[in-house]
Amino acid sequence: MAAAVLPNDDFYTNTDDKSLEIFSLIWLDANVDVKDIRDTEVKLRSIINHIKKFQDVKQCRHYIEHRSQKDRLVIIVSGRLGREIVPYIHQLRQVISIYVYCIDKKSNEQWALKFSKIKSVVVNLDELVFQITTDHKIQKKIEEPLSINIFSTGINAGKSTTGVNGQFVFSQLLVDCLLQLKSTDTDENELIKLCVNEYEGNHNELSNLREFQEYYLPDKVLWWYTKETFLYKILNAALRTQNIHVIFLFRSLIYDIYRQLQKYQSKKFVRVYRCQLMSNDELDSLKQNIGQFISISSFFSTTDDRSTALFLLGDITTQIDSQRVLFEIDADPRMVNTKPFANISKHSYFPVESEVLFMIGSIFRLNNIGRNDDQIWIIKMTLCGDDEHDLKQVLMYMKQQIESREMNLRILGNLLWEMGKFDLAEKYFTRSLKQLPWNDPLHISLYEDLGKLASQRGDYDLSMKWRKKLLRFKEKTSLATNVNVNRTNNSIEQSILFNYININTKWKQHGITIAGGHEKGNQLNQLSFPEDIYVDDDHLSIYIADCYNHRIVEWKYGAKNGQVVAGGNGIGKRSDQLNYPRSVIVDKKNDSLIICDQWNRRVVRWSRQNGENGETIISDIHCYGLTIDKNGDLYVSHSWKNEVRRWKQGGREGTIVAGGNGKGNHLDQLNCPTYIFVDKDHSIYVSDTHNHRVMKWMKGAKEGIIVAGGNGKGNSSTKLSNPRGLIVDHLGNIYVADWDNHRIMRWCKGSKEASIVVGGNGIGKQPNQFSYPTGLSFDVQGNLYAADCDNHRVQKFEIDLN
Repeated sequence: MAAAVLPNDDFYTNTDDKSLEIFSLIWLDANVDVKDIRDTEVKLRSIINHIKKFQDVKQCRHYIEHRSQKDRLVIIVSGRLGREIVPYIHQLRQVISIYVYCIDKKSNEQWALKFSKIKSVVVNLDELVFQITTDHKIQKKIEEPLSINIFSTGINAGKSTTGVNGQFVFSQLLVDCLLQLKSTDTDENELIKLCVNEYEGNHNELSNLREFQEYYLPDKVLWWYTKETFLYKILNAALRTQNIHVIFLFRSLIYDIYRQLQKYQSKKFVRVYRCQLMSNDELDSLKQNIGQFISISSFFSTTDDRSTALFLLGDITTQIDSQRVLFEIDADPRMVNTKPFANISKHSYFPVESEVLFMIGSIFRLNNIGRNDDQIWIIKMTLCGDDEHDLKQVLMYMKQQIESREMNLRILGNLLWEMGKFDLAEKYFTRSLKQLPWNDPLHISLYEDLGKLASQRGDYDLSMKWRKKLLRFKEKTSLATNVNVNRTNNSIEQSILFNYININTKWKQHGITIAGGHEKGNQLNQLSFPEDIYVDDDHLSIYIADCYNHRIVEWKYGAKNGQVVAGGNGIGKRSDQLNYPRSVIVDKKNDSLIICDQWNRRVVRWSRQNGENGETIISDIHCYGLTIDKNGDLYVSHSWKNEVRRWKQGGREGTIVAGGNGKGNHLDQLNCPTYIFVDKDHSIYVSDTHNHRVMKWMKGAKEGIIVAGGNGKGNSSTKLSNPRGLIVDHLGNIYVADWDNHRIMRWCKGSKEASIVVGGNGIGKQPNQFSYPTGLSFDVQGNLYAADCDNHRVQKFEIDLN
């Protein structure tokens, strides 16, 4: 080649550098003309941004061999150096194609014929650019690695939270977290800066980035995603390599794609196809898991045209090191409950391509793998829902940990901590600290988390540093409220005599533990995250939804132990089992318990006389709260559908009485309704949890009115923070379990401000403290009972007669 040599500092020197894209281009040539190579680089970077140049074979080989098998490398070599290096790198999975750029085409073609990955031997740079551009249009579709998680349903496999099944479950939870976590200006600025740094000197991509900043709209996200720009290249690479922080920065765009897929969700059954090149190991892993579930950790692009998919595999007579694979997928929209799919052709940058796109984390059952006459492996799969029988228990158990909490960086950090991503957990804990007001009580939880995390990593000096910060914070502020985990509950029909309650009634500030209080456990004197309570004065007892013990416990007044009256036979879906019961009420007319059996998606009736089994009275409902009116009509909140329905006795269909207009904060909408209460006039009161307010829907109303909170999340006297348990007294005063603020609040009828009834002394185990209060109830004398969820106890607060 020409004689001019590039300066040494323009060549590879750092083995640790990493591109944010999947594809990289490696150029190995001892002597290249400076001007020619720079002009060609500009053209190639519009196709593959990351280019590394080498003059030394040893350095180049070392770099290639130490790339991940999930990288995809396109190699340009001179004739002489190609003879040296190609025999050593040709078999590597990360090397997908090689181009020989030389003067003597004929002699180099002779040795090149032995290596199938050598796509062509060229003698001028324009031809080189043309060949790479043409081949890359196919390669980017079939060579991009799939990040696949496998869920095994062998004996006890569903209980796994580590290893293979753990990766599957945590990848599902991560997507759910990111979809709920709102993006900030700081995140968006960091994303733009990251892209600017990645594409420095790439004028084509920087122009795309400027256009994106100026003209992007959420309803155009599919157009942007399918266009060959930074968005597709970096996002897809991050998803396939599980670069969590980059995924975190892209989360608002992921959410926009999710909403567009929901909007255009396919309405009928489709069979779709996708071609892929896979290594023998990748294919063998799938062969060993036929009949199991897999999830794809990225957006999954397919086509409903089989011939289009097969065309991408090229000449099947050519011998290659990889295996040619055709995915054949049956997708029924009736199976979709969380992960949508849609034909996006009309909204794509390439409308002629009949593309069907599946959401990140879509779950498929691996039905069969076989080879056809053309030696192509056919992998047949079926789209599944999250509540598929074999998956349901483990997924629902884990989702319980994050569901119905307003997502924040601390929750994401704790999830990553469980995944073993300690650096990222620390990153998001400290990121959260920087975003908080100086006196926000969430500082306490974050300092505690950072101290424990440092100890777990063996950095005890750092652990002490965080603990000292915690103590200093507590000294500076008395606002010792804190945020942790989500629980729920509900209120009930009140047959209570309110003779003891008036506008001036006060309750003693130190509660008496009347159930549980012996740490978390499943013994008869223990509870595990009690969610709801029902005080039955007629029987001098209290019923408790002992959620994580999957049972309902009756605790007699003054008793030291409870008695299991429903469930208690382990987690499950049999008629004698419960699966995270959230709410319980007594139907005195029928002498039975009615239970929200949340993760079995049913409401069950359990006789108080011979309660060995429950009877399903409402099915296919993700119930949250229950209440019953004086006519015996049942009211159920549906947190996922953001609605409350009433079921007439014996009725088969429920009628929407609150919400039902999608998730939102308008007066006709709800955002995660949890606890509910019905008064004598059949007005419905709803803890509108994620809107941080309580809504009242009068009988027959088309929209509700705000009767408590509604001023954003906070701990002032005008605000609530993820409200839970709810009671309304005979005067119309509203009592709310202010969950995140660890207190019980009273909103007097018509008032814009509330007063603290009990609690509000920070999170803790003392008699005057709560740790996430949930269910509330009064007894006939007006004493107040609260399920102190994370303290695994029920507290009684007596009326203060002084």
